[in-house]
Amino acid sequence: MRNLFLLVVVFFTIHFSNGQGLPPEYQKAKTALQSKDYWEAMNGFKQLTNADKYGNLANYAAFHLAEAALGANQPAQAITALQPIYGKNWNKSDEARYLLATAYFRNSQNLEALKVIKTIKKDGILQQAYNLSFEYLKKATASFLVANLNEFKTNEGYAAAMATVLQKQTIMSASEIEALNQVRTMVPKKKAISNDVLDIVLILPFTSSGSSSVSGIGYNDFMFELYQGIEIGVEQLKKEGQKVNLTTFDSKRDIEHLKNLLKDQTFATADVIIGPIYPEETDVISAFAEKEQIPFIHPLSNLGDRFEQFKYSYLFRPSVTSLSTGIISSLKSQKWGKRVAIGYSGSSRDENLGQMLQVNLVKEGFEVVKIQKLDSRNASTFLQGLGVRRGNNPAVDQVILLSDDPAIAQSVFSLMESISTSVPMLVMDSWLGFNFANYEMLEFPNFYFIANNTPKFDSEAMKEFRKQFYSQYYIYPGMNSILGLELVHWIGSNSKSTMDYNIRRSLDQKSFQPGKLTWGFNFQNSNNNSYTPVFRMEAGELIPLQ
Repeated sequence: MRNLFLLVVVFFTIHFSNGQGLPPEYQKAKTALQSKDYWEAMNGFKQLTNADKYGNLANYAAFHLAEAALGANQPAQAITALQPIYGKNWNKSDEARYLLATAYFRNSQNLEALKVIKTIKKDGILQQAYNLSFEYLKKATASFLVANLNEFKTNEGYAAAMATVLQKQTIMSASEIEALNQVRTMVPKKKAISNDVLDIVLILPFTSSGSSSVSGIGYNDFMFELYQGIEIGVEQLKKEGQKVNLTTFDSKRDIEHLKNLLKDQTFATADVIIGPIYPEETDVISAFAEKEQIPFIHPLSNLGDRFEQFKYSYLFRPSVTSLSTGIISSLKSQKWGKRVAIGYSGSSRDENLGQMLQVNLVKEGFEVVKIQKLDSRNASTFLQGLGVRRGNNPAVDQVILLSDDPAIAQSVFSLMESISTSVPMLVMDSWLGFNFANYEMLEFPNFYFIANNTPKFDSEAMKEFRKQFYSQYYIYPGMNSILGLELVHWIGSNSKSTMDYNIRRSLDQKSFQPGKLTWGFNFQNSNNNSYTPVFRMEAGELIPLQ
């Protein structure tokens, strides 16, 4: 920075060396400045800043006074010296503006500096001002940069500084993500490696922070089941001729450990990241994914409405909002009546979905006659209180039960076996996997199943997968293993080397994509699976409601 100022001083010295009649005070001050005797130079130039007495020379004296003040680490005095000539039109106006911006930055007046830079006209000096902006603003706060982006977004240094500051953060707010995406057009990402291999990074909390061994993980652990399905899915992609590389990490459910893992170059060169699972972990990975422009996919959760403003964070399953939309659309199509009761378990998904349905059903003209939190002890009494019991007329036209808890399901199913009722019961598709429930034995086929990446249980692909899984692990696959393989199939179907593995581009080209083991997907203009029909069962087969 000081070298630049000295170059300016030398230029001005040459400019005036050929001039005649320069006051000796000016020559003395000039010599002091060249000798870096800044206080002596300041005193000398200060007496020459009277424009009425010295004319155009006063402009140069003010400029050099400011340059000396900055050399003496007195930015406030530099600002005072330059303010009188800031609005003047002379042959070094832009150089003076650049120096004033420097003084404002040095005096921690970033806004004033940026406003001055906007008035610079000469391209060469403007580029230097952009570089100056970056040097000072890379130490600014994210809140300052986000708040003032719209005013200074044409400043390339401002944009680069914002990208630098935000990419250092472990967690970013929605507004920070939006701002980062906005400046990326000026600071585009350059991917380190581009090849024809689909690089998948899988990160799951296999162990806790207090354990370093995975040997204690049970075969029925849901994360291990998910991993098994993903592993077979990768093997199938390779057999189909696709080049795939899977690298697995243990997050240990330890945030500091997770942050250290992200320093591994494997993450920076990944084409897609699967996992982790828990909210505190996914917030870290989601922020990393947005900064590095790498798709991050949560494999199991429905709680991702916070990702809706993000470009690179996905839920493989439907979000709570998509589930609500699918349920209401199905109810409207069946015209069973307007009275609805909602029961929900204590899980975050079910509580959020129950509350959202309560609001949205009323907006669509339905009447929510009752909404209640359920457990295994009160599930049957909840239904009986609605008149769903022997010998009574129900007070509702349909009941929505939001729970994956088999204890709640068993309580409800036992009641349905003991009475005769045709009241439609909408339940999560997880109820299809409970071995105590034989829906074909009921007098009325009144159970309907809410899609949550519902498997096609009797498909040929499912039969082949079950056979392969058993031969490899000597056990039949559970739901998490099914989702693991389906997730890899979905990634492989939407990751093409010809599109530089741009998943978003592929997803937006299709409104519906059939699944391999499930009923299918719709990620068009969505960061979650918005294909959420409700199924009825007929002759042992699932059929989407029309």
